[in-house]
Amino acid sequence: MARYRGPKSKIARKFGEPIYGPDKVFEHKNYPPGMHGLNAKRRKKSEYGLQLKEKQKAKYTYGVLERQFRGLFKKAAASTGKTGDVLLQLLESRLDNVVFRLGIAKTRAAARQLVTHRHILVNGEVVNIASYILKPGDMVGVREKSKSLEIITESLHSRRHNRFGWLQWEDSQMVGKYLNRPEREEIPENIKEQLIVELYSK
Repeated sequence: MARYRGPKSKIARKFGEPIYGPDKVFEHKNYPPGMHGLNAKRRKKSEYGLQLKEKQKAKYTYGVLERQFRGLFKKAAASTGKTGDVLLQLLESRLDNVVFRLGIAKTRAAARQLVTHRHILVNGEVVNIASYILKPGDMVGVREKSKSLEIITESLHSRRHNRFGWLQWEDSQMVGKYLNRPEREEIPENIKEQLIVELYSK
């Protein structure tokens, strides 16, 4: 799957939830897309279909390609702890996701763009790889000459203070600290990770 650049409301409707955030279209049309709308006959999905749908939802939510996703799963499977929990922890540890969680960007797509355009620092050094996996203790900040960017200042102005317990933010310096990997109950995404584990375990 190439990175999706089409209508995001359509994808949200496909999965039955606003995976990209608040969506006015989804609120008015919270049923699957298709020419027959609410009157369309919906086949009951097979076990495989449910597992595949959950994997796709996770990939769309975090903006990860299949090869990257499979690599993260293999890394999670080789780690100690529950594979599904570790998989979500690794996804949450991606640099683009942490930039989004810190409130530097309003969406993961915007966060990914900030990273690739070299606006983000990790431990004082520019890192332009969105998939970079952070380690506990890493510092994530905004490059000095990028601190006045409107997309960043607007996002930070609307952020909720210390919304996530595994992150720490210093507003005056525009820098955050990745304290630790979040526990499963701290991750707000509605993803049934066990279905993904079952899919890859076949």
